[in-house]
Amino acid sequence: MLYLNSQTLTPLLKSKNLLAFSAGVDSSALFFILLENNIKFDIAIVNYQTRDNSKDEEIYAKELAKKYNLKCYSLKAPPIKNNFEKTARDIRYNFFEEIINKDKYNTLITAHQLNDQLEWLLMRLSKGAGAVELIGLEPINQKDNYQLIRPILHHTKDELLKFLNKNNHKYFIDNSNFNTKYERNLFREQFSNQFLELYSNGVKRSFDYLREDKKQLTQNFQEIYKFGKLVILKLKDINYKIKAIDITLKKLGYLLSNAQRREISKSNSMVIGGLWVVEIEDNKVYISPFIKTTMPKEYKEICRRFKVPTKIRPYCFENSILPQQIN
Repeated sequence: MLYLNSQTLTPLLKSKNLLAFSAGVDSSALFFILLENNIKFDIAIVNYQTRDNSKDEEIYAKELAKKYNLKCYSLKAPPIKNNFEKTARDIRYNFFEEIINKDKYNTLITAHQLNDQLEWLLMRLSKGAGAVELIGLEPINQKDNYQLIRPILHHTKDELLKFLNKNNHKYFIDNSNFNTKYERNLFREQFSNQFLELYSNGVKRSFDYLREDKKQLTQNFQEIYKFGKLVILKLKDINYKIKAIDITLKKLGYLLSNAQRREISKSNSMVIGGLWVVEIEDNKVYISPFIKTTMPKEYKEICRRFKVPTKIRPYCFENSILPQQIN
């Protein structure tokens, strides 16, 4: 039996859980690990209709759900013409979040494991990244209305495969995972899998240490307000403004470039990538989507009195956020 650590086990035992299922090695192993740990959950699967096994994987998901008295949500995705990985991910998570909102799930469980964690680290390392960005995947991420939980980050792909084979659990192999035209697969094939075969215990310990270091880094700022995609941070040390903005934008789905980090170091008011506003005043960081709109003079005057930074006012106005709520 493969274990779940207490950080993820405790909330899963208390929550209404939805498992992102694909019928591959990782999610199939997690399916049976959850059962062995007496965790209640339902499953959701997306059929991209791109492989010979796609239909069989969906059928298998429904068979498992019926056998163990679970709900199974399924979606046949439309054809994807461009940027398959990103588009597929967007389709997948939009589908999961629709289910979560409709049927009131508390958590989304995904089957990311140690190989995925190391692949992320290596890909970020190749492009230039700080300690926080190198860690990437966390056991628990808080979303707007649910928790994203990754209970098997400390297990390797090989450990999950051995678990499935030992217990004669069925699973499917997605051959597209071996296509090295995708960057992640290249790192997997050339680096991470071989490295983990030799040093998995050390890698596990290293990620534990890195997470502790991340906690120390993030103690220098705190989120004091959030509404929609407007976030306000309080800086305990202004020297950590780049790190605070970097981490927050990453949670919002945007990765800063090195040039953008340099821009942040020099300015306290900017638009990043034409998408995000960042304003820094009195040790507070204001982050919101960048939009243009016409605002009445009365609203502008109230914003001025409550010292609401100019560039975030349009987002506040469009989302009926009162200036006095912010400051």
